[in-house]
Amino acid sequence: MSDPAKIVTACILVIGNEILSGRTRDSNIQYLATELGKLGVRVMEARVIPDVEATVVATLNEVRARFDYVFTTGGIGPTHDDITADCIAKAFGVGISEHPEAVERMTKHYGDPALFTPARRRMARVPHGGVLVDNPVSVAPGFQMENVFTFAGIPKVAEAMFQSMKHRLVGGVPVVSRTVRTNLPEGIIAEPLGALQKRYEDVDIGSYPAFRNGKPSVSLVLRGTDDARLATAAVELMETIRGMNGEAEEFVT
Repeated sequence: MSDPAKIVTACILVIGNEILSGRTRDSNIQYLATELGKLGVRVMEARVIPDVEATVVATLNEVRARFDYVFTTGGIGPTHDDITADCIAKAFGVGISEHPEAVERMTKHYGDPALFTPARRRMARVPHGGVLVDNPVSVAPGFQMENVFTFAGIPKVAEAMFQSMKHRLVGGVPVVSRTVRTNLPEGIIAEPLGALQKRYEDVDIGSYPAFRNGKPSVSLVLRGTDDARLATAAVELMETIRGMNGEAEEFVT
């Protein structure tokens, strides 16, 4: 669903000491930001925070009041340091207990009651009032509390959870982008690029240097909601670069 007249915003909260320590590399921010953009939901902030109750509760209460949607990843597993569900319950001022449907799904999944251990039963706990988010990968569900969606931290599971609930989101104007790649360094194109940005204030223009095939390259990414406007800006940008004896090639992204 979408509302083309509205700008819809989101924040992503990655919860976990393993991310902050560098032990685990996060990929959920990139995935969620990309998929949300397709739905017309703009990720305005992404934060990585520790498994500290006071931090999770305070951060969640701040961002759920500021953004249309909040997505959390991590901290809903079976171990003692998986505290996200409890923190969300505290943030909303509600209790938390085993969700009957979650218990039913997990009981069926494990089959042998001995395998459905007390630790695993922790993953069936949901803040009161929460709506389950399906987990097609490993069954233990995520959940939704008002505008907050809570996913597992494992990328494959988080991605599957998002796909199972994205129909619940109401997006705004989809953001589209175009990329112009050049061999001219940023120090040469910075001034005309800044001038172009002033002429196209409704277009977000970013410059991203890299090395391609051992040679310096700069990708100039234009993002906005009006593709015709982006096309005009991209043409002007390429003409400017070529006028400076540089190479310019456009990619629709």
